[in-house]
Amino acid sequence: MTPPRRRLAVAAATLTLAVLTTACGAIGQAVDCNTAATEASKIATDWSTAVTKDVGDTKAVQTASKTAADKTKELAGKYDGEVAAALNDLADGFASMEGGDLSSVTEFSGKVNGFTSKITAACS
Repeated sequence: MTPPRRRLAVAAATLTLAVLTTACGAIGQAVDCNTAATEASKIATDWSTAVTKDVGDTKAVQTASKTAADKTKELAGKYDGEVAAALNDLADGFASMEGGDLSSVTEFSGKVNGFTSKITAACS
């Protein structure tokens, strides 16, 4: 192979490797994002179930909210960038319910879908 052809072949091989590495990284990130969204959705469902089980129980709201906030913060620690920010926003939302304010439960329940949508959007 002549030197110009060799350089061209090396450049082509490097470019191919870069494209494949980037594609694999994007696929890995999509899988991670799917996992993050699924786990966040499960945490939100568990919170909702615990809160609606004992609707008038302030302690139940406090406990469920603390548990959900802690789990979501732990999950956020596994990610970075927009996904971590979206998960931390959700954790902050759960933490805001730790006071056990029963009148805010319905309002916050409506916001949970917005948080999970934000997590999904961060993944795309």
